[in-house]
Amino acid sequence: MIETSTNPRFGINSYLEWVEREGLRVAHGLSLDLFEVETADWPRLGAKASAAHFDGSGDYCNMIVIDIPAGGSTLPQQHLYEEAYYILEGRGSTELEFADGSKRSFEWGPRSFFGIPLNAKYRHFNASGTQRALMVETTTLPMIMNIFHNEEFIFNTPSAFQDRIGADKYYVGEGDLYRGRPGNDVWETNFVPDLGSLELVAWEDRGKGSSNIKILLADGIMHVHISEIAPATYKKGHRHDAGTHVLTLTGGGYSLLWDEGSTDFTRVEWKHGVVFPPCEGQFHQHFVTSNHASRYVATGLGNLRYPLTSKKRRQSFATADRKQATSRSIKDGGNQIEYEDQDPRIHQIWLEEMRKHGITPQLTL
Repeated sequence: MIETSTNPRFGINSYLEWVEREGLRVAHGLSLDLFEVETADWPRLGAKASAAHFDGSGDYCNMIVIDIPAGGSTLPQQHLYEEAYYILEGRGSTELEFADGSKRSFEWGPRSFFGIPLNAKYRHFNASGTQRALMVETTTLPMIMNIFHNEEFIFNTPSAFQDRIGADKYYVGEGDLYRGRPGNDVWETNFVPDLGSLELVAWEDRGKGSSNIKILLADGIMHVHISEIAPATYKKGHRHDAGTHVLTLTGGGYSLLWDEGSTDFTRVEWKHGVVFPPCEGQFHQHFVTSNHASRYVATGLGNLRYPLTSKKRRQSFATADRKQATSRSIKDGGNQIEYEDQDPRIHQIWLEEMRKHGITPQLTL
C-alpha cells in the first residue's frame, strides 16, 4: 500500500531554514548601509551579527555583518564555506590553525581585506578595550548549505585542505601578481592591509581613467575585484549575473540601476559601507560627483582560476579577436552599453549633479 503525506517538503531553501534555526538577525534591502545594520547576539559566533540579504544577492553568496565588542573575540570557527572579510571599523587580529598544527596570524584595521582558507580553524580578536570592531564577510554559505543541507558535515568535517593555506608572504600583505589581458590582472594573496591604497591597473574599457585589479584569496572560488573611477567621470553601463556585492570604499557618487527595456532608473547613493548587488541581468552604471576618485570592492562567486560555470567562462575570458563579454558592447553580443548608445537622460542627470556640487565634469560625450 502506498502511503501519502499531507505535508511534503518541496521547494526547500536549506540556507534560509538554517538562518531561522540559528536565530540569526537578518537585514534586507535593495541596498544597505552596513554601519546602520542592526546586529544581535549570535551564539555560534560568540559576538553580535546580522545576515545581510539583498534583492540581487542571487543563490550562491550572502553577507554577514559582525560586531565584536570592545575587548571581545569570536569563538573558534571552522566550516566548509568560503569567506572574504572587509574591516569597516576597528582594529584587531585573526588567528588561524591548520590541520598540520601550523598557525598563522595577522593584524587588521580599517579597510583591511582577507580570506579564510577553507575549513581552517580561526578566531577574530578586537584589539580595542573601548571601541567595537565592525567587519563584513561575503560567504558561499547559501550555496554550500543548499548543496549539502547537513549542518554537522559543514561545521564539523575534519578534512584538511592544505593546498589552500598559501605562502607565508600571503599573510603579511604581500602576494603574487599575474598579468593577463586588460581587466584580468590578478593579485593572489590572503591578506590586504588596506584596499583603499592597493595599487590598481589601468583598464579603460569600462570608462576613461578607470582602473581595477582582481584578487584571488586562499586559492578559493570567490570572485573579488577592486575598481576605481576617475574623479568627475562615470563608468559605462553594464550587466552581469546576480550576486556581485558592490561595496563602496572611498569617494562619493551614485549608481543607477534599470532592467532591460525599462525607462525607470533606481538610484543608490554611495558612501563608505553602502552595499548593493545588482539583480540578475540588471543594467547598472556608476557615477562620481566629486574631484576625488571613487573606489569599490565587488565580491561574489566564480573567478578567473575557478569560473565554476560555462556562463562565467564566456563572460570573463577574451579571445584573440574579441573582448570579454563583460566589456563588449551589447551591439556585439556583450553586456556593456557604450557612451554613445546610452539613454541621453543618463548624461543629463549626471551633469545636473555636477552643477549642484560645483564640480567641473571631466567626461564629455
